[in-house]
Amino acid sequence: MNIFLDIFSFILFFGILTIISPLLGKYMANIYEGRLYPSLKPIRYVEKTIYKILGIDESKEMNWKEYLYALLSFNFLGFLVLFLTLLFQKYLPLNQYHIPNMSWDLAFNTAISFVTNTNWQAYAGETQATYFSQITGLALQNFLSAASGIVVALVLIRAFARKNTVYLGNFYVDFTRTILYVLLPIAFFSALFLVSQGVIQNFSHYKTIELLEAFNNGKNIISTQTLPMGPVASQEAIKLLGTNGGGFFNANSAHPFENPTPLSNVFEAFLIILIPASLIFTFGYMTKDKRQGWFLYSVMLFVLMLFMGIQYYFEWFGNPIVKKLGIEGPYLIGKELRFGMGGTVLFSSITTAISCGAVNSMFDSFTPLGGLVPMSLISLGEIIFGGVGSGLYGMISMVIIAVFVAGLMIGRTPEYLNKKIESREMWSSVVIMLTSGITALLLTTLALYTKWGLSSISNPGPHGLSEVLYAYISTSNNNGSAFAGLNANTVFYNITTGLAMLIGRFIPIIAVFYMASSLSLKKHVPPSPGTLPTHTLVFGVWLVFIIVVVGALTFLPAFSLGPILEHMLMLEGVTL
Repeated sequence: MNIFLDIFSFILFFGILTIISPLLGKYMANIYEGRLYPSLKPIRYVEKTIYKILGIDESKEMNWKEYLYALLSFNFLGFLVLFLTLLFQKYLPLNQYHIPNMSWDLAFNTAISFVTNTNWQAYAGETQATYFSQITGLALQNFLSAASGIVVALVLIRAFARKNTVYLGNFYVDFTRTILYVLLPIAFFSALFLVSQGVIQNFSHYKTIELLEAFNNGKNIISTQTLPMGPVASQEAIKLLGTNGGGFFNANSAHPFENPTPLSNVFEAFLIILIPASLIFTFGYMTKDKRQGWFLYSVMLFVLMLFMGIQYYFEWFGNPIVKKLGIEGPYLIGKELRFGMGGTVLFSSITTAISCGAVNSMFDSFTPLGGLVPMSLISLGEIIFGGVGSGLYGMISMVIIAVFVAGLMIGRTPEYLNKKIESREMWSSVVIMLTSGITALLLTTLALYTKWGLSSISNPGPHGLSEVLYAYISTSNNNGSAFAGLNANTVFYNITTGLAMLIGRFIPIIAVFYMASSLSLKKHVPPSPGTLPTHTLVFGVWLVFIIVVVGALTFLPAFSLGPILEHMLMLEGVTL
């Protein structure tokens, strides 16, 4: 393992991203503004056929209430169908291994998880979900929930781009175009590439193989192993592209059937960040101010690389208790050797910043401050690229807060993209930024106060607190990754994490629509000497400061009792 080689690979990775994401961003802007490419005529024919069958008038736009109602109704219907599928999967097709129905609380939790784009998994896919549930339920929702997030971002973009109007687009048109022109084509070719790397794609029966060497587990002699099969590549592609994160297997992208090679690992990390990064440039193109796209991209990239560097440092230099035993080298516990330190840090930082939640390593085994990095990235509130759509409207909310605070300090009129920032925009931004944090802290307190919450903690002391805190930070921010030492498949955790996912997803979405309804009615105000430039280096530094302060004020006390205290104990050689 070579530090300089890892640094070079990081630079190459983000260099390629910086080249491709503006191109995809422009493509998406053209799609959503109706400027379709001639080569896309076959897809256009399919699109028009769908509208004809469903009776959709693509020229008719909706106001914010109509759009929001359509979005929420569609998501509720998706939840209901998936919940019933999981609740009765035993009786449905493609159940070769007679997998039983999920319990009501697990089905409730899983359905909410996939509808909200969280993909928190309190179940093991290979033993508790049938092929039918995986394909028609979970994989399908990976497309639908991703498209739902993107169209919410589109509404906010149009609110800035338009003036003196109540119309913000048509939900069904935006949703259909997102799936047909963006998600399906990229997911299809990505799945083919993953198959070429060794990701499996079949409907075969599970394979039983002879072990090279039998072993005694304390009760029996084990001489065989059962290898799960399934249509993995098709689900893996959209799981990453849509920043969903729920693995076909319990080990997620650490499993060799999901992520077999170093090249597949880099490719999967790239899929996670591709659309969130591209949507930033879509924002710039659609608002006719490409500088804003490049500015937001630069700020997000800086913060992401800063956190990556911190995690790499603490994981490379490892645990001093282990070093006292004479064991040198990087801290590889919980990591796949085929990915190495660089591949692990790249993937873990991206999946938590982008709010994907897929993992190629076990965060629960990281060093205390190494594990604090993914927890911190999630706790910032989906603003460092973030989930598809949700990352963009989260960051714009933070920009509005930064503009407002700066305006108060220097006496300038709060404006962003030539629109005045007033009380309605501020209230909406505050709701968007604080909802997940308040939800996570309240539910963590409840879990630590009740026997139902405490009974699932497998590790005592500060690490046990970190496991519970991470669970609620992850679910309330629609990430879905976990410190897996927590037994989350209980009625208490299935219900409370389900509520965290619902609140963390839909309260901010409602606030986005409320903000958009105000912005779209406003006229564009020409820049004046009192207007604060929002694309400069100075404002970039100010924005990073606001991001860090808001994150620190929300979670620093809790972090002090969890990973920070655990780190201090580790330095003293104390184990619990």
